[in-house]
Amino acid sequence: MELEVYKISGDKTSKMVTLSDAIFGITPNDHAIWLDVKLFLANQRQGTSKAKERWEVSGSTRKIKRQKGTGTARAGDINSPLFRGGGRVFGPRPRDYEFKLNKKLRRLARKSALTYKAQENGIMIVEDFKFEEAKTKNFMAMLKSFNLSDKKNTGGYA
Repeated sequence: MELEVYKISGDKTSKMVTLSDAIFGITPNDHAIWLDVKLFLANQRQGTSKAKERWEVSGSTRKIKRQKGTGTARAGDINSPLFRGGGRVFGPRPRDYEFKLNKKLRRLARKSALTYKAQENGIMIVEDFKFEEAKTKNFMAMLKSFNLSDKKNTGGYA
């Protein structure tokens, strides 16, 4: 696959760039992309939510009322989940959401995403990507010259 090279002003040059078929010419694997995105999002999770269980709640462990003869259910201590202020049954615990994805599968996912971008003409080659001054105004002018100023950033996928 060949792409045209553009100047920073948005004009085409006479140069052409050939994209490698090893990266941009494969059959895309949607499941690999899904797993890679899932890995990225899982690694962003904190996993710090926590609720106290009955052994962690502060309160006496004395028996609240006698075992028999009250007409109600037996009750042990005030930390029971049945009572207000008691512990939580099966509450959230701190955990790590990370999981491993094999290196070859991660590479396949990235290649698949790049292949999709190349098929949708979502890749542009810009020659001499240099500004006189590092200003947002200059960068926005460059985006307007490529008609990209109103496009939304999709983060590499989609």
